Amino acid sequence: MGVSMDQVLDDLMAETEVLRELIADLDDTGISASTPAAGWTVRDQLTHLAYFDETATQAAVDPAAFRRDAEALLAGGMDFPDRVAAEHAKLPAADVRAWFARARTELVAVFRGLEPKARLPWYGPDMSALSSATARLMETWAHGQDVADTLGRDREPTDRLRHIAHLGVRTTAFSFALNGKPAPSVPIRVELDAPSGDRWAWGPDAAEDRVAGTALDFCLAVTQRRHLDDTALRVTGPVAAEWLSIAQTFAGAPGTGRAPLSATTQPGGPS
Repeated sequence: MGVSMDQVLDDLMAETEVLRELIADLDDTGISASTPAAGWTVRDQLTHLAYFDETATQAAVDPAAFRRDAEALLAGGMDFPDRVAAEHAKLPAADVRAWFARARTELVAVFRGLEPKARLPWYGPDMSALSSATARLMETWAHGQDVADTLGRDREPTDRLRHIAHLGVRTTAFSFALNGKPAPSVPIRVELDAPSGDRWAWGPDAAEDRVAGTALDFCLAVTQRRHLDDTALRVTGPVAAEWLSIAQTFAGAPGTGRAPLSATTQPGGPS
């Protein structure tokens, strides 16, 4: 999948505008509403994005300072996203929106000047600047899904999902390692129907382990926003099945996923 930094950042800003529209009219009560991520409010979703936009920018402009700050944050445990959310749990809605807008604008400005292959530190393995920007897009879309679910709003799927789907495939080995498992030696074929009607594919065509379905369902699964049972994905083979049970595109501790919608009143689980 050959994309430029500008393409990713343009799509990041388009996804940002979708989220900004969702939260534009929320007052302090609305932004305090509980989301499907257990224990997290809409405010927590947004301050999470703003905080880690700022640290991604720091990783680009001052990697040594980022490493020091990340080491201190990780020293407190792998629940650091929850601790970050708790630290900002009383911010008024207007301040949350302003912080998110400011942090996102600065991040995009900095990343437009980066070499896509430049290596940047993060809370897991180092990654390229292009992958870091893609991760910010994935996070925006995933946390935006929690906000949309909370507000009872539907978002129109777009071909921006390809960035997230690609990251989902690229993080296969990471997902296994995060759960203490060796990377699979068996290839997996992924075939997805794009919102535009195109077909996206990864992996050898002859692979016996396969995942097929819509790009939307795949992205919901690998970002752990829906239980696999609540998607129409077709999973063939034991390796593909194990992967989809632990697939995770985000850094941090292994996610526990979401309960099936049939078992709860709303999508539940970690942020």
